[in-house]
Amino acid sequence: MINLKIARHLKKRIQKLDVILFFVPIILVLVSGLLIASTQRQANLADWYQHWITAAIGLIFAIFISKVSVEKLRIFIIPIYIITIASLIAVRLIGISALGSQRWLSIAGVNFQPSELAKLTAILILASVLDSQRVNKISDIIRPLIIIFIPWIMVFIQPDLGTSLVFGAIILSMLFWAGMSLNWIFLALSGIGTALLSGLLTSSLLVWIPFIGYIAYKSLPKKILSASLIMLSQIVLAISTQWLWMNALKDYQRERLVLFLDPSKDPLGGGYHLLQSMVGIGSGQVLGTGLLQGELTKLRFIPEQHTDFIFSALGEETGFVGTCFVLFCFFILMWRILKIAFKARTDFESLIVIGIGSMLMFQVVVNIFMTIGLGPVTGIPLPFMSYGRTALFVNFISLGCCLSVARRGQSSRKNL
Repeated sequence: MINLKIARHLKKRIQKLDVILFFVPIILVLVSGLLIASTQRQANLADWYQHWITAAIGLIFAIFISKVSVEKLRIFIIPIYIITIASLIAVRLIGISALGSQRWLSIAGVNFQPSELAKLTAILILASVLDSQRVNKISDIIRPLIIIFIPWIMVFIQPDLGTSLVFGAIILSMLFWAGMSLNWIFLALSGIGTALLSGLLTSSLLVWIPFIGYIAYKSLPKKILSASLIMLSQIVLAISTQWLWMNALKDYQRERLVLFLDPSKDPLGGGYHLLQSMVGIGSGQVLGTGLLQGELTKLRFIPEQHTDFIFSALGEETGFVGTCFVLFCFFILMWRILKIAFKARTDFESLIVIGIGSMLMFQVVVNIFMTIGLGPVTGIPLPFMSYGRTALFVNFISLGCCLSVARRGQSSRKNL
């Protein structure tokens, strides 16, 4: 009789559980733990199991957070924001350096990366601001930009170009979800196109900049003034790109942004990571060599493979089938997150979920593109798979917020 009651209780708990949000990350973590172990076979390291331990701790916290309404987090957002900024300042003063960057704090002997927490903090505070302030005019963007600028600039100067790019993906997606026009997003991103064209195809700016001006004229108030200012800013950016290129980026960052176009130009230097990653993925063919059986992984041909380049180990040891399975896992995870955002009871909850979804999706796309040679090496980890305790823990905390919104489910809120 007691066993029957326990079985019924467990059944009810499982029915309430969001299967996709709960089990997909666990599957990814289990697979990646084996891949991390494989990358360390010749290194005499045993810390691969810490990936599973961190995930277990993160999962416990996620379950706890899922039982609390995220609306109750509002009163803690400002203190969390202040603590995050303080931790980023502490990184500059007493942080630990590695691989040319100062990004970590040591707390009780455990290294902690505040920039990872800063991403979730940015999502929470932006959701709080945008919930009470819809984006209908240009002035509505100023306050969110100021709020996000402080943690962004502190992360950028660490330097951590990869994480700073994630901030851009977060704020643009959340502004769009809050009502910002697609034309405005295009204008916000147009500077990237201007910078690229000024270095690769200067003559095309004669068409590109007037086109940007036309978009500004059609979508912004005070049309002539707005179009003129946008075009002027594009011209200034085009002229100053060379100076920014030489002074705003570190040498290794410039190499990463250029060598992905042709890594064979420096096969033993800046292009080495990309070339070895592509060779590793290609060598896996259809079914792969088997978990813990990859020769390139075993011989550690790919530096930092357990972190940024874990997808190359996946490609070698599980082949095309394994990579497709992982991509499918990420796809259904993002689909579920988007569905939760649509069905959230409040705008605040919906904005948090869409911010978390954009954070994870951006990292997935950039990391995989990086490892297969379609993008520069940016140092962005693959969520739930790359080794990194802070990033993994924050990802589970983020999913806990999504689980909380999902549990409170169906709402009468209108689709945005």
